[in-house]
Amino acid sequence: MSEPTTRNRLLRTLPPGELEELLPQFERVDVHKGEVLITVGQPLEFAYFPEGGLSPNLAVRNDGRRLEVGCFGYEAMVSTSTVLGSDRAPHEILVQVGGPWLRIRAEALRSVMRRSTALHDLMLRYTHTLVMTLSQTALSNGAFTIEERLARWILMAHDRLESDELPLTHDFLALMLGTTRSSVTLATQAVEGYGAIRAKRALITVRDRGVLLDLAGSSYGPAEAEYERLIGPFRDKPPHA
Repeated sequence: MSEPTTRNRLLRTLPPGELEELLPQFERVDVHKGEVLITVGQPLEFAYFPEGGLSPNLAVRNDGRRLEVGCFGYEAMVSTSTVLGSDRAPHEILVQVGGPWLRIRAEALRSVMRRSTALHDLMLRYTHTLVMTLSQTALSNGAFTIEERLARWILMAHDRLESDELPLTHDFLALMLGTTRSSVTLATQAVEGYGAIRAKRALITVRDRGVLLDLAGSSYGPAEAEYERLIGPFRDKPPHA
């Protein structure tokens, strides 16, 4: 009999016996581009562990304006509010790139956490790395240029999608960066001019990851390094340059 498996990086760090016990409590669902999976204040019936795709965490103003505060893929789970004992969602979750996700009832996850020190500690370590990502996003928005922030966001998408071809539109990037579409167009042209990417309609191709890292500077890296220190790498092999 083959061992139970999942592509979610968090779950894969659990001891095999605990993973084997936990996986039957999940069901696999497909999420699709443009789907708003969770809204602010929504009761959290499920916790989700993506096995692919890309989604942002969005803070939402009273007038409906949205701003990205983090993004995640198969290295993550949502919502960490479940881990921390809250039953309401603090952010909107919008699917940008669809994929298979695993979901488990929130109370079932909390029940397993009460019995499993390994799962409990893993969820707390992940929550810590997510807080670092949110802090890094706030720092980037306030202290870095739009070109640096764009390079950071492309790197974050590249980490999670296992491809040099990233299906990112200018409208979506404007939402992620909290700016206008025209500003994103100018920033994309600037980053493309350095040879880091090639931009076409609704598609950005990474040409040189090293150049992106240079452009992003210290806006990218601290949260990712902390994830690798506390949990492990995002992927088996890093994206090629």
